[in-house]
Amino acid sequence: MRNMFLPYFGSRRLLFASVCALSLVVLACQDGNSPTGDAAARHQSRMAAASHVRTNEAPVDIEMFAPGEGDRAGVNGIGWFVDIDLEFDGGLAGTGFVKNQLTGPGIHENAAPFPGTFTPGKDDAFGGLVVLISTTTVGAGSCQNVANLFNITGPTVVTPELTEIWDTWIITAPNFGTHTPSQIFVAEVRDLNGDGIHNDAPDVVPDANHDGTCNEGDLKALGLDSKVVQAHFF
Repeated sequence: MRNMFLPYFGSRRLLFASVCALSLVVLACQDGNSPTGDAAARHQSRMAAASHVRTNEAPVDIEMFAPGEGDRAGVNGIGWFVDIDLEFDGGLAGTGFVKNQLTGPGIHENAAPFPGTFTPGKDDAFGGLVVLISTTTVGAGSCQNVANLFNITGPTVVTPELTEIWDTWIITAPNFGTHTPSQIFVAEVRDLNGDGIHNDAPDVVPDANHDGTCNEGDLKALGLDSKVVQAHFF
């Protein structure tokens, strides 16, 4: 039942928080039990993010709502989501966020009202984010930062103490494998040049240990201001 309901409600987070909570109550009534195990943990994680509750001590806190660990996502390699929430200590200026974006392939790229580029590499709207997918078939493969392929980016909370950015991507081409196990890694790169702004993500992550692939260890070698959030999915 988890895979039927929770990824869809959770990916819309705060907008559908009440719907998600109601769905869990209905499911609990149907089977006579409270949500337990993985479903309960993911629900608690989503509710914590929606309530702006920090879950670690790093300067940037990342929650990934989709894909979830063990998910069977999309149909024939397309239609699945990457949906993340980042919370920064302090105001908007240091986050690396420079503009709202609503973008995508073809006619959607650089189109009003929130134009943004749509190519692999560092995101032109949010320059500190790095996203790797182990089965990437474009660019530098598993070392290719695909953050600039995200469709919707915008600030949901902006205060002097806390800034929250939501970032969402729907995959529209089978460039990350079809019917195959995959792994995703998401992190926020540290302010490497010391200008006070998180905007130093690379287009391609260096293969630090020269093993031919990039993963958590290679991201950590960059220098990060967040944990590495990851999931295995199919």
